[in-house]
Amino acid sequence: MRKDYIRSEDMTPDEKFNAVANLSQKLEDNFITLGELLSDIKRGKLFIFKGYESFKDFIESEYKLSGTLGGKLVQTFDLFIDEMDVDEGTLKDIGFDRLQLIRPLVKKADWTERDAWVDLAAEMPMKDLRAHIKEYKEQSKEDEKDLKKVFVDQYMEKMLAWFNCSRTDLNFKLALYFQDADEESVKKIVKERQRAFETELQTNNEDTP
Repeated sequence: MRKDYIRSEDMTPDEKFNAVANLSQKLEDNFITLGELLSDIKRGKLFIFKGYESFKDFIESEYKLSGTLGGKLVQTFDLFIDEMDVDEGTLKDIGFDRLQLIRPLVKKADWTERDAWVDLAAEMPMKDLRAHIKEYKEQSKEDEKDLKKVFVDQYMEKMLAWFNCSRTDLNFKLALYFQDADEESVKKIVKERQRAFETELQTNNEDTP
């Protein structure tokens, strides 16, 4: 990838601090370089030289940037430049705002899907990209619901066979079982098993070619 932005590794901490101050005035034009500088400052904990204990306090006090925005700048550089090695010109054409729309999806996607999301962001206007992402998320939720429904149906079929009863009778038996159960213990078990189930779903999705 052709690197037109500042080589931050050649800069002193003070030069990095000054560069961030100058570049932050035009964030949309400089978000890649800003992201690189802030990433270096955060990773190297250079904010300590300025007397700050956290990166968030540093950027909010020194540059009047919110911690959330600073985090987005860092994550954008780390993901699209440092990890994916996307061309700087492509990212500038897409723009910071559109990159924020796809960043959470790209982060979770496999490499083929990552490139596809970048291509879509480069081609689609903001409005169309938002609509596409909304549709994608809704479809993903439906797919997840379908898998949960399959799990529930399989469980109910097994329980009905165990008790050899109707679904109404099964609900009654389950109510009897849970009547005196410890609420906190049940919640804890359900939470742990739900997390395990959803983690397995995500892992399976990542492994699917």
